[in-house]
Amino acid sequence: MKIAIVEDDINMRKSLEIALSDYADEFEVKTFRNAKEALKKLDDSFDLVITDITMPGMDGIEFLEKLDGRYEAIIITGNATLGRAIESIRLGVKDFLTKPFEVETLVEAIRRAKKARTRSAHPAQTARKEPETSLFYAQSPALTKSLNLAKKAALTDASILLLGESGVGKELFAKTIHALSPRASKPFVALNMAAIPENLIESELFGFEKGAFTDAVERKIGKFEAADGGTLFLDEIAEMPVHLQAKLLRALQEKRVCRLGGHEEIAVDVRIVAATNADIKAKIARGEFREDLYYRIATIPIQIPPLRERTEEILPIAERILEEVRQKYDLPEKSFSAEAKERLLRYPWPGNIRELIAVVERAAILSDTEEITAEDLFLDARS
Repeated sequence: MKIAIVEDDINMRKSLEIALSDYADEFEVKTFRNAKEALKKLDDSFDLVITDITMPGMDGIEFLEKLDGRYEAIIITGNATLGRAIESIRLGVKDFLTKPFEVETLVEAIRRAKKARTRSAHPAQTARKEPETSLFYAQSPALTKSLNLAKKAALTDASILLLGESGVGKELFAKTIHALSPRASKPFVALNMAAIPENLIESELFGFEKGAFTDAVERKIGKFEAADGGTLFLDEIAEMPVHLQAKLLRALQEKRVCRLGGHEEIAVDVRIVAATNADIKAKIARGEFREDLYYRIATIPIQIPPLRERTEEILPIAERILEEVRQKYDLPEKSFSAEAKERLLRYPWPGNIRELIAVVERAAILSDTEEITAEDLFLDARS
Protein backbone atom coordinates (compact mmCIF):
# COMPACT_ATOMS: atom_id res chain seq x y z
CA MET A 1 0.00 0.00 0.00
CA LYS A 2 1.48 3.37 -1.04
CA ILE A 3 0.94 6.15 1.47
CA ALA A 4 1.38 9.93 1.18
CA ILE A 5 2.06 11.77 4.44
CA VAL A 6 1.32 15.51 4.22
CA GLU A 7 2.64 17.32 7.32
CA ASP A 8 4.25 20.76 7.62
CA ASP A 9 5.89 20.00 10.98
CA ILE A 10 9.26 18.47 10.04
CA ASN A 11 9.63 16.65 13.35
CA MET A 12 6.21 15.05 13.08
CA ARG A 13 6.79 14.22 9.42
CA LYS A 14 10.11 12.50 10.12
CA SER A 15 8.71 10.70 13.17
CA LEU A 16 5.88 9.21 11.14
CA GLU A 17 8.25 8.20 8.35
CA ILE A 18 10.60 6.47 10.78
CA ALA A 19 7.78 4.80 12.72
CA LEU A 20 6.19 3.38 9.59
CA SER A 21 9.54 2.15 8.27
CA ASP A 22 9.09 -0.78 10.68
CA TYR A 23 6.17 -1.82 8.49
CA ALA A 24 8.03 -1.59 5.18
CA ASP A 25 6.73 -5.00 4.14
CA GLU A 26 3.19 -3.57 4.26
CA PHE A 27 3.51 0.11 3.43
CA GLU A 28 5.51 2.31 1.06
CA VAL A 29 5.68 5.85 2.46
CA LYS A 30 6.31 9.18 0.73
CA THR A 31 6.28 12.47 2.64
CA PHE A 32 5.34 15.98 1.57
CA ARG A 33 5.91 19.31 3.32
CA ASN A 34 2.55 20.84 2.37
CA ALA A 35 -0.64 20.25 0.43
CA LYS A 36 0.43 22.14 -2.67
CA GLU A 37 3.54 20.00 -3.04
CA ALA A 38 1.48 16.84 -2.59
CA LEU A 39 -1.09 17.88 -5.20
CA LYS A 40 1.68 18.23 -7.79
CA LYS A 41 3.12 14.78 -7.15
CA LEU A 42 0.22 12.53 -6.18
CA ASP A 43 -0.71 10.05 -8.88
CA ASP A 44 -2.72 6.85 -9.26
CA SER A 45 -0.01 4.78 -7.60
CA PHE A 46 -1.00 6.14 -4.17
CA ASP A 47 -3.71 4.45 -2.10
CA LEU A 48 -3.87 6.52 1.08
CA VAL A 49 -3.30 10.11 2.18
CA ILE A 50 -2.46 10.96 5.80
CA THR A 51 -2.74 14.70 6.29
CA ASP A 52 -2.61 17.26 9.06
CA ILE A 53 -5.48 19.78 9.16
CA THR A 54 -3.70 22.95 10.21
CA MET A 55 -1.10 23.76 7.56
CA PRO A 56 0.00 27.06 6.02
CA GLY A 57 -1.33 27.95 2.60
CA MET A 58 -3.85 25.17 2.08
CA ASP A 59 -5.29 23.33 5.07
CA GLY A 60 -6.08 19.63 5.19
CA ILE A 61 -9.81 20.01 4.57
CA GLU A 62 -9.31 22.09 1.42
CA PHE A 63 -6.63 19.63 0.31
CA LEU A 64 -8.99 16.66 0.65
CA GLU A 65 -11.71 18.55 -1.20
CA LYS A 66 -9.33 18.95 -4.14
CA LEU A 67 -8.50 15.24 -4.06
CA ASP A 68 -12.23 14.58 -4.53
CA GLY A 69 -12.25 11.12 -2.95
CA ARG A 70 -9.54 9.59 -5.16
CA TYR A 71 -7.71 8.17 -2.15
CA GLU A 72 -8.56 6.79 1.25
CA ALA A 73 -7.71 9.42 3.87
CA ILE A 74 -6.72 9.71 7.53
CA ILE A 75 -6.63 13.06 9.30
CA ILE A 76 -4.18 13.82 12.10
CA THR A 77 -4.48 16.98 14.17
CA GLY A 78 -3.30 18.55 17.38
CA ASN A 79 -6.63 20.30 17.92
CA ALA A 80 -9.63 18.09 17.21
CA THR A 81 -12.96 19.90 17.08
CA LEU A 82 -16.44 18.69 16.33
CA GLY A 83 -16.68 21.04 13.35
CA ARG A 84 -13.52 19.60 11.81
CA ALA A 85 -14.77 16.07 12.42
CA ILE A 86 -17.99 16.93 10.60
CA GLU A 87 -16.10 18.30 7.61
CA SER A 88 -13.94 15.17 7.58
CA ILE A 89 -16.94 12.85 7.62
CA ARG A 90 -18.49 14.85 4.78
CA LEU A 91 -15.34 14.17 2.74
CA GLY A 92 -15.43 10.45 3.49
CA VAL A 93 -12.64 10.38 6.10
CA LYS A 94 -13.09 7.40 8.40
CA ASP A 95 -10.28 8.04 10.91
CA PHE A 96 -9.53 11.30 12.71
CA LEU A 97 -6.52 10.93 15.02
CA THR A 98 -5.63 13.50 17.69
CA LYS A 99 -1.95 14.13 18.46
CA PRO A 100 -0.24 12.62 20.29
CA PHE A 101 -1.23 9.09 19.28
CA GLU A 102 0.44 5.70 19.42
CA VAL A 103 2.03 4.31 16.26
CA GLU A 104 -0.09 1.20 16.68
CA THR A 105 -3.23 3.37 16.54
CA LEU A 106 -2.11 4.84 13.23
CA VAL A 107 -1.16 1.43 11.84
CA GLU A 108 -4.60 0.06 12.73
CA ALA A 109 -6.20 3.03 10.96
CA ILE A 110 -4.04 2.42 7.88
CA ARG A 111 -5.04 -1.23 7.81
CA ARG A 112 -8.71 -0.27 8.02
CA ALA A 113 -8.18 2.12 5.11
CA LYS A 114 -6.49 -0.67 3.16
CA LYS A 115 -9.50 -2.93 3.70
CA ALA A 116 -11.85 -0.12 2.63
CA ARG A 117 -9.74 0.46 -0.49
CA THR A 118 -9.94 -3.23 -1.32
CA ARG A 119 -13.71 -3.30 -0.86
CA SER A 120 -14.18 -0.21 -3.04
CA ALA A 121 -12.14 -1.89 -5.77
CA HIS A 122 -14.67 -4.76 -5.72
CA PRO A 123 -18.04 -3.01 -5.22
CA ALA A 124 -20.06 -6.09 -6.09
CA GLN A 125 -18.69 -7.81 -3.00
CA THR A 126 -19.98 -5.28 -0.49
CA ALA A 127 -23.26 -3.52 0.19
CA ARG A 128 -23.32 0.26 0.30
CA LYS A 129 -22.86 1.47 3.85
CA GLU A 130 -24.93 4.47 4.86
CA PRO A 131 -23.13 7.42 6.45
CA GLU A 132 -23.24 7.29 10.22
CA THR A 133 -24.90 9.89 12.42
CA SER A 134 -21.99 9.69 14.85
CA LEU A 135 -21.61 13.46 14.85
CA PHE A 136 -23.56 13.56 18.13
CA TYR A 137 -22.03 12.70 21.48
CA ALA A 138 -25.02 10.63 22.57
CA GLN A 139 -28.46 9.79 21.32
CA SER A 140 -31.45 9.61 23.67
CA PRO A 141 -34.82 8.28 22.46
CA ALA A 142 -36.01 11.89 22.11
CA LEU A 143 -33.03 12.85 19.96
CA THR A 144 -33.11 9.59 18.00
CA LYS A 145 -36.66 10.33 16.87
CA SER A 146 -35.55 13.70 15.47
CA LEU A 147 -32.43 12.19 13.93
CA ASN A 148 -34.41 9.46 12.19
CA LEU A 149 -36.65 12.11 10.64
CA ALA A 150 -33.59 14.11 9.60
CA LYS A 151 -32.03 11.00 8.06
CA LYS A 152 -35.11 10.36 5.92
CA ALA A 153 -35.37 13.98 4.88
CA ALA A 154 -31.65 14.15 4.04
CA LEU A 155 -32.08 11.76 1.13
CA THR A 156 -34.43 14.20 -0.60
CA ASP A 157 -34.15 17.82 -1.72
CA ALA A 158 -37.08 18.91 0.44
CA SER A 159 -36.53 22.11 2.42
CA ILE A 160 -36.17 21.55 6.17
CA LEU A 161 -36.96 23.85 9.07
CA LEU A 162 -35.18 23.02 12.33
CA LEU A 163 -37.03 24.17 15.42
CA GLY A 164 -35.64 24.30 18.94
CA GLU A 165 -34.29 26.42 21.74
CA SER A 166 -31.00 28.26 21.46
CA GLY A 167 -28.06 25.95 21.99
CA VAL A 168 -29.73 22.61 21.22
CA GLY A 169 -27.52 21.88 18.21
CA LYS A 170 -29.50 23.11 15.19
CA GLU A 171 -26.39 23.81 13.11
CA LEU A 172 -25.00 20.39 13.97
CA PHE A 173 -28.29 18.90 12.76
CA ALA A 174 -28.02 20.91 9.55
CA LYS A 175 -24.47 19.66 8.95
CA THR A 176 -25.58 16.11 9.64
CA ILE A 177 -28.39 16.41 7.11
CA HIS A 178 -25.91 17.71 4.56
CA ALA A 179 -23.40 14.93 5.33
CA LEU A 180 -26.10 12.28 4.83
CA SER A 181 -27.46 13.81 1.63
CA PRO A 182 -26.55 13.21 -2.03
CA ARG A 183 -25.07 16.73 -1.88
CA ALA A 184 -22.46 15.76 0.73
CA SER A 185 -19.52 16.29 -1.64
CA LYS A 186 -20.66 19.84 -2.40
CA PRO A 187 -20.43 22.97 -0.19
CA PHE A 188 -22.22 23.48 3.10
CA VAL A 189 -22.67 27.24 3.55
CA ALA A 190 -24.17 28.86 6.65
CA LEU A 191 -25.58 32.33 7.24
CA ASN A 192 -26.88 33.55 10.61
CA MET A 193 -29.56 36.18 10.02
CA ALA A 194 -29.37 37.45 13.59
CA ALA A 195 -25.60 38.04 13.43
CA ILE A 196 -25.57 40.28 10.34
CA PRO A 197 -26.63 43.95 10.18
CA GLU A 198 -29.90 44.34 8.32
CA ASN A 199 -28.32 46.41 5.53
CA LEU A 200 -25.82 43.64 4.75
CA ILE A 201 -28.13 40.61 4.62
CA GLU A 202 -29.12 41.10 0.97
CA SER A 203 -25.53 41.39 -0.25
CA GLU A 204 -24.51 38.41 1.87
CA LEU A 205 -27.23 36.28 0.33
CA PHE A 206 -27.02 37.39 -3.30
CA GLY A 207 -23.58 39.00 -3.65
CA PHE A 208 -22.79 42.24 -5.44
CA GLU A 209 -21.04 43.64 -8.50
CA LYS A 210 -18.12 46.03 -8.36
CA GLY A 211 -19.43 49.56 -7.87
CA ALA A 212 -22.85 48.45 -6.61
CA PHE A 213 -22.31 50.71 -3.58
CA THR A 214 -19.54 52.82 -2.09
CA ASP A 215 -17.47 50.03 -0.57
CA ALA A 216 -18.02 47.54 -3.40
CA VAL A 217 -14.48 47.69 -4.79
CA GLU A 218 -14.70 44.25 -6.39
CA ARG A 219 -17.30 41.64 -7.27
CA LYS A 220 -18.37 39.28 -4.50
CA ILE A 221 -20.52 36.17 -4.86
CA GLY A 222 -23.26 35.61 -2.30
CA LYS A 223 -24.08 32.62 -0.16
CA PHE A 224 -26.47 31.22 -2.76
CA GLU A 225 -23.74 31.02 -5.38
CA ALA A 226 -21.19 29.75 -2.85
CA ALA A 227 -23.56 26.90 -1.92
CA ASP A 228 -24.38 25.96 -5.53
CA GLY A 229 -24.87 22.20 -5.72
CA GLY A 230 -24.83 21.90 -1.95
CA THR A 231 -26.71 23.06 1.14
CA LEU A 232 -27.47 26.60 2.31
CA PHE A 233 -28.15 26.79 6.04
CA LEU A 234 -30.15 29.87 7.03
CA ASP A 235 -29.89 30.13 10.80
CA GLU A 236 -32.31 32.28 12.80
CA ILE A 237 -34.45 32.68 9.67
CA ALA A 238 -37.27 34.28 11.71
CA GLU A 239 -35.03 37.31 12.32
CA MET A 240 -34.88 38.15 8.62
CA PRO A 241 -36.44 41.58 7.88
CA VAL A 242 -39.85 41.31 6.22
CA HIS A 243 -38.89 43.45 3.22
CA LEU A 244 -36.12 40.97 2.32
CA GLN A 245 -38.28 37.89 2.76
CA ALA A 246 -39.97 38.48 -0.62
CA LYS A 247 -36.57 38.48 -2.36
CA LEU A 248 -35.59 35.27 -0.60
CA LEU A 249 -38.89 33.66 -1.57
CA ARG A 250 -38.39 34.62 -5.21
CA ALA A 251 -34.87 33.16 -5.23
CA LEU A 252 -36.18 29.91 -3.78
CA GLN A 253 -39.04 29.71 -6.27
CA GLU A 254 -37.09 30.70 -9.38
CA LYS A 255 -33.79 29.04 -8.36
CA ARG A 256 -32.06 32.14 -9.67
CA VAL A 257 -30.35 35.11 -8.04
CA CYS A 258 -29.17 38.52 -9.19
CA ARG A 259 -26.20 40.20 -7.55
CA LEU A 260 -26.71 43.73 -6.23
CA GLY A 261 -25.83 46.17 -8.97
CA GLY A 262 -26.06 43.43 -11.60
CA HIS A 263 -28.54 42.63 -14.35
CA GLU A 264 -27.76 38.99 -15.10
CA GLU A 265 -29.81 36.31 -13.34
CA ILE A 266 -27.67 33.40 -12.19
CA ALA A 267 -29.08 29.87 -11.89
CA VAL A 268 -28.38 28.23 -8.54
CA ASP A 269 -29.07 24.74 -7.27
CA VAL A 270 -29.18 24.73 -3.47
CA ARG A 271 -30.93 22.72 -0.81
CA ILE A 272 -32.33 24.94 1.97
CA VAL A 273 -32.11 24.02 5.64
CA ALA A 274 -33.37 26.82 7.89
CA ALA A 275 -33.54 27.09 11.66
CA THR A 276 -35.15 29.23 14.33
CA ASN A 277 -35.62 29.32 18.09
CA ALA A 278 -38.58 31.68 17.74
CA ASP A 279 -42.31 30.90 17.66
CA ILE A 280 -42.48 31.39 13.92
CA LYS A 281 -46.24 30.90 13.68
CA ALA A 282 -46.73 33.70 16.22
CA LYS A 283 -44.51 35.88 14.04
CA ILE A 284 -46.69 35.05 11.04
CA ALA A 285 -49.79 36.05 13.00
CA ARG A 286 -48.16 39.38 13.85
CA GLY A 287 -47.16 40.00 10.25
CA GLU A 288 -43.45 39.65 11.04
CA PHE A 289 -42.90 36.62 8.83
CA ARG A 290 -44.42 35.79 5.45
CA GLU A 291 -46.67 32.76 5.51
CA ASP A 292 -45.78 31.83 1.93
CA LEU A 293 -42.08 31.83 2.79
CA TYR A 294 -42.79 29.65 5.83
CA TYR A 295 -44.44 26.99 3.65
CA ARG A 296 -41.53 27.19 1.21
CA ILE A 297 -38.85 26.55 3.87
CA ALA A 298 -40.80 24.18 6.13
CA THR A 299 -41.67 21.27 3.86
CA ILE A 300 -40.28 19.07 6.63
CA PRO A 301 -40.21 20.70 10.09
CA ILE A 302 -38.03 18.94 12.67
CA GLN A 303 -38.30 19.74 16.36
CA ILE A 304 -35.05 19.26 18.30
CA PRO A 305 -35.71 18.56 22.00
CA PRO A 306 -33.95 20.63 24.68
CA LEU A 307 -31.23 19.04 26.80
CA ARG A 308 -33.47 18.88 29.88
CA GLU A 309 -35.61 16.35 27.96
CA ARG A 310 -32.49 14.31 27.08
CA THR A 311 -31.02 13.84 30.55
CA GLU A 312 -29.38 10.51 29.62
CA GLU A 313 -27.14 12.46 27.25
CA ILE A 314 -25.84 14.97 29.81
CA LEU A 315 -23.04 12.92 31.35
CA PRO A 316 -21.74 11.38 28.07
CA ILE A 317 -21.66 14.84 26.51
CA ALA A 318 -19.98 16.37 29.57
CA GLU A 319 -17.31 13.67 29.64
CA ARG A 320 -16.62 14.04 25.93
CA ILE A 321 -16.32 17.82 26.29
CA LEU A 322 -14.00 17.37 29.28
CA GLU A 323 -11.68 15.17 27.24
CA GLU A 324 -11.64 17.63 24.34
CA VAL A 325 -10.86 20.53 26.68
CA ARG A 326 -8.15 18.53 28.41
CA GLN A 327 -6.45 17.80 25.09
CA LYS A 328 -6.91 21.34 23.83
CA TYR A 329 -5.15 22.91 26.82
CA ASP A 330 -2.84 19.96 27.59
CA LEU A 331 -4.41 19.51 31.02
CA PRO A 332 -3.81 16.48 33.28
CA GLU A 333 -6.36 13.68 33.50
CA LYS A 334 -9.58 14.91 35.09
CA SER A 335 -12.92 13.37 35.98
CA PHE A 336 -16.20 14.40 37.60
CA SER A 337 -16.90 13.58 41.22
CA ALA A 338 -20.13 11.78 42.09
CA GLU A 339 -21.56 15.03 43.47
CA ALA A 340 -20.59 16.90 40.31
CA LYS A 341 -22.34 14.31 38.16
CA GLU A 342 -25.45 14.58 40.30
CA ARG A 343 -25.36 18.36 39.98
CA LEU A 344 -24.99 18.16 36.21
CA LEU A 345 -28.04 15.91 36.02
CA ARG A 346 -30.20 18.09 38.30
CA TYR A 347 -29.47 21.38 36.57
CA PRO A 348 -32.18 22.41 34.00
CA TRP A 349 -29.73 23.69 31.32
CA PRO A 350 -31.67 26.65 29.91
CA GLY A 351 -28.76 27.28 27.54
CA ASN A 352 -28.75 23.63 26.46
CA ILE A 353 -25.57 22.05 25.05
CA ARG A 354 -23.95 25.42 24.41
CA GLU A 355 -24.20 26.18 28.14
CA LEU A 356 -22.97 22.71 29.09
CA ILE A 357 -19.87 23.19 26.93
CA ALA A 358 -19.11 26.51 28.64
CA VAL A 359 -19.62 25.11 32.13
CA VAL A 360 -17.41 22.05 31.58
CA GLU A 361 -14.66 24.04 29.87
CA ARG A 362 -14.52 26.55 32.72
CA ALA A 363 -14.52 23.82 35.37
CA ALA A 364 -11.75 21.88 33.62
CA ILE A 365 -9.54 24.97 33.40
CA LEU A 366 -10.13 26.28 36.92
CA SER A 367 -10.19 23.00 38.85
CA ASP A 368 -7.00 22.55 40.89
CA THR A 369 -7.32 18.79 41.31
CA GLU A 370 -7.83 15.73 39.13
CA GLU A 371 -11.45 15.54 40.31
CA ILE A 372 -13.93 18.21 39.30
CA THR A 373 -16.26 18.89 42.21
CA ALA A 374 -19.81 20.24 42.26
CA GLU A 375 -18.40 23.55 43.49
CA ASP A 376 -16.10 23.76 40.46
CA LEU A 377 -19.16 23.82 38.19
CA PHE A 378 -20.52 27.06 39.71
CA LEU A 379 -24.06 25.96 38.88
CA ASP A 380 -25.63 27.10 42.16
CA ALA A 381 -25.35 30.70 41.01
CA ARG A 382 -27.18 29.79 37.80
CA SER A 383 -30.12 27.89 39.29
